[in-house]
Amino acid sequence: MNAPFVPPGSGHPEDPAGPETPVARTPEDVRVLAAAAPTLDELVARQSVCRACPRLVAWREQVAVERRRAYAEEEYWGRPVPGWGDPEPRVLIVGLAPAAHGGNRTGRIFTGDRSGDWLFASLYRTGLAAIPTSTHAGDGQRLLGARVVASVRCAPPANKPTPAERAACFPWLARELRFVADTVRAIVVLGGYGWQALWPALNEAGYALPRPRPAFGHGVEVPLAAPGGGSTLLLGCYHPSQQNTFTGRVTEEMLDAVFLRAREYAGSAVGGSG
Repeated sequence: MNAPFVPPGSGHPEDPAGPETPVARTPEDVRVLAAAAPTLDELVARQSVCRACPRLVAWREQVAVERRRAYAEEEYWGRPVPGWGDPEPRVLIVGLAPAAHGGNRTGRIFTGDRSGDWLFASLYRTGLAAIPTSTHAGDGQRLLGARVVASVRCAPPANKPTPAERAACFPWLARELRFVADTVRAIVVLGGYGWQALWPALNEAGYALPRPRPAFGHGVEVPLAAPGGGSTLLLGCYHPSQQNTFTGRVTEEMLDAVFLRAREYAGSAVGGSG
């Protein structure tokens, strides 16, 4: 029988955790372990072993055992998919949740599915990724001055986490925002769900937010006062889901325009590796 997840520290490429990484088993555990994480590396390690939401744990592990026929011979990650990229990013990209046969399979956010194909190709064209594809952990991909995170770290059934699951995952996102706030100067939010989930995390991380909350839309720009001073630009972007790309609601040119704007605002000296 296939294993339901990759054991922490077993040698999977880019696995941030080890056998001794503390595991959150309740939403209260998430709050405590996120707040106590001393570094970004330790935070993402703790994210990657979380078991606080029983429905999501059961679903991600079921998918990892049953597998899609095209990937039947692959070992599925089957764990939460942590934030990934430059540890001192100038551009932060926020999505909804990992895909069942994408991030939940590969262990890297937005990797191994059609949405990720569109996203990383655009990041490459706009100078934020080292290569145009992201197919699996350890494939040589690096983000350049950028980092990708998700509002919910586990693949949810039907791509729809519940409000309680989103709330349980909230401390991971808010704490990650705190760790990168000193360098981030542009935040690109993919889709209305990510937009909705991000605002409370921005508030928790110390950003000064406008009221009323601006509505989501492609190309919407909202200047924010960053916690440590200076300005951070929040940008809305349609999600590169197959529904949006197949119908032409979002095009390569539309994605590129948003990421070029984010890169330009964040400053021309975007560099480094993730």
